[in-house]
Amino acid sequence: MVLHRGEVIPSAPARSADPVLPGPPGKGRGDGPARSASGGGVRGTAVRLGLMAVPVAFFAVFFAYPVAAIVGRGLRTGGGWQFGRVGEVLGRADLRDVLWFTTWQALASTALTLLIALPGAYVFARFDFPGKQLLRAVVTVPFVLPTVVVGTAFLALLGRGGLLDELWGVRLDTTVWAILLAHVFFNYAVVVRTVGGLWSQLDPRQEEAARVLGAGRFAAWRRVTLPALAPAVAAAALMVFLFTFTSFGVVQILGGPAYSTLEVEIYRQTAQLLDLPTAAVLTLVQFAAVGAVLALHGWTVRRRETALRLVDPAQTSRRPRGAGQWALLALVLLTALLLILLPLGVLVERSFDLPEGYGFGYYRALASAEASGSTFLVAPLSAIWNSLQYALAATAVALVVGGLAAAALTRRAGRLVRGFDALLMLPLGVSAVTVGFGFLITLDEPPFDLRTSWILVPLAQALVGVPFVVRTMLPVLRAVDGRLREAAAVLGASPLRAWREVDLPLVRRALLVAAGFAFAVSLGEFGATVFVARPDNPTLPVAVARLLGRSGELNYGQAMALSTILMLVCAVSLLLLERIRTDRSGEF
Repeated sequence: MVLHRGEVIPSAPARSADPVLPGPPGKGRGDGPARSASGGGVRGTAVRLGLMAVPVAFFAVFFAYPVAAIVGRGLRTGGGWQFGRVGEVLGRADLRDVLWFTTWQALASTALTLLIALPGAYVFARFDFPGKQLLRAVVTVPFVLPTVVVGTAFLALLGRGGLLDELWGVRLDTTVWAILLAHVFFNYAVVVRTVGGLWSQLDPRQEEAARVLGAGRFAAWRRVTLPALAPAVAAAALMVFLFTFTSFGVVQILGGPAYSTLEVEIYRQTAQLLDLPTAAVLTLVQFAAVGAVLALHGWTVRRRETALRLVDPAQTSRRPRGAGQWALLALVLLTALLLILLPLGVLVERSFDLPEGYGFGYYRALASAEASGSTFLVAPLSAIWNSLQYALAATAVALVVGGLAAAALTRRAGRLVRGFDALLMLPLGVSAVTVGFGFLITLDEPPFDLRTSWILVPLAQALVGVPFVVRTMLPVLRAVDGRLREAAAVLGASPLRAWREVDLPLVRRALLVAAGFAFAVSLGEFGATVFVARPDNPTLPVAVARLLGRSGELNYGQAMALSTILMLVCAVSLLLLERIRTDRSGEF
């Protein structure tokens, strides 16, 4: 079946109900005759390189150049390179322990997130229930919160005087469990939206056909649905791993001095010890580890790709049926309540908890710069408008750069393109401290004298948004049957028109999901933004961090109030995006 302008048009009747089973690598994706439709041969290579030009230039100027400059300053002293520092740093037992903890906690966080979030992805993809759009927006809110805010919220739950301490006398702060739970809190939405987005477009009749042929429920899911979901699951796992591998604020606040990741150690060596050579070596180690993970991810995904039948998500969503499905829905709702809503509720409660009782005093103080002492040059409330402007600009940049990159990677190619795929994910695995500081020391001279320009903040935020756009759109783009492009080419369509008429209608939903992710990430980006945001134009996360960095109940209460506003802005934005997607679902 194919979808065209809201109509479900059956293809060849003899094949319309056949399950699409995964075939050998390279089959069923348009790699044969359909390759010409997507631009095989010399013309296809030229089109692919043309699509790659803008993303390559963007990453070269705003990622590779700043990072290389920082590493160079750390390892190049006295007119020569000091590569001996690499062996010295790696020979230190304390830094090897940091690397080991960074790796295993990221693996544990990724596994725990998949275990908890995959049922949620299924529920959002297949079930229709009241409040679904609101809940989808709510579970995405944690993803945009600054890590300092989340760390404080989990301390209120798990630390001294927290909820667990008051009820049962249990404290989990300064333990690895607090870190793992906070990571699941952050990354739950990554799995739900990335995997659920593709799952909702898979034709359920493929699995039903396998069951008619004698396969059990689990066997049909394992043989038909799981292979189809594998690229999306791998993409989600990769993003979760990279975020937890580079975890900074969560580990610093909840782990205490006993736990340190590479990101925390890079910050400590740079900002506290002023040891740039050690920080540069650790950055290279982090860079190499991320590159190895991306190479493994690319190899496994290429072995699992297959052509899929994509349908309108409205056709796959229905009310739960049977006790088992209602129990699964209840379990997912309970998980969202305990894991997502409880920490967020703590933030809201503290934003109203004045010394004299509950009220709006902290919110009223946000309208005045004087109320925060010398912390701000402008009223903290102005950070809301700044964040929205920056996030919209960053989303536009991320969609253009990421969309072109995803289109270039739609079909298999040589090592050059595979390396380009890995390059796009590197900003998620490189220290934000390194990138932000690199912006300051490199983008201050012509022709890239941007240090005083407002565009510097959206560019820094877009670096993190682009990988989400690529990883969200790529599985759907690769799932489009290449025979459709071949038919368009036979009818005389150019590659651009074939993409517009064939690919775009099928991937429009993925594009909206990617836009939502990019916007949410831009709203909450802190690591690089804190270096480049001007004092008179702070973003919401930067403003929250400034308030938390000052002592006093007023500053802390204002930080909680501003965090609550950030949550509401994100929730409303995501809810509007869901409404737009629903209103336009008939166009798929």
